[in-house]
Amino acid sequence: MTAFITHCLKSARLDLIGLLVCACLAWSYGSAARAEAPVTEVSAFRLEREGEAILLSANVKFELSAAVQDALFKGVPMVFVAEVDTFRERWYWTNKRVLSAERHMRLAYQPLTRRWRLNVASGLITQAGLALALNQSFDSLSDALAALQRLSRWKIGDISDQDLEQRHYVEFRFRLDMSQLPRPFQIGTLGQTDWNIAASSSQALTLDSLK
Repeated sequence: MTAFITHCLKSARLDLIGLLVCACLAWSYGSAARAEAPVTEVSAFRLEREGEAILLSANVKFELSAAVQDALFKGVPMVFVAEVDTFRERWYWTNKRVLSAERHMRLAYQPLTRRWRLNVASGLITQAGLALALNQSFDSLSDALAALQRLSRWKIGDISDQDLEQRHYVEFRFRLDMSQLPRPFQIGTLGQTDWNIAASSSQALTLDSLK
């Protein structure tokens, strides 16, 4: 009987040690994954007025992971999307969205010329619609990213679109649009943090803030 109890205690200790080791490994893996996740930040976010137009400016700071850069150099275009919604606050119901705007930015490498092409449009960029988008060329990836990360005086609406005597706020979002990657990449990048490029910011919208 004593031998049986001793055996059970030893087994319990081994099980406990195993659980602790697994927990430590899981914690270490999670910490490493968080440390490797790219950081995306929105700075210099401001709203201003020019005549009747409401303009948005912002800087989006991020670094491309090795996996994203490798795909780009292999000729896979990346599409980044900036979205902005204006909401009117309502105490009696959910806030009402009164204005929306989008900007799609397609970044691609051209191996033959060794140059980078950035296409910017207000909606989905298709192969047929590339000619209609704003096109810019750059000698380096860093120059192309600098242009992509800086949104300057983007018109998101008109003063007449809303009654600013009521409380409004603007919500800005920026992301790498995974849904516009080739299908094999969409499947292969599921759950991989190094493809997670996203950030958001918001600000109250008042007549005073637009001066």
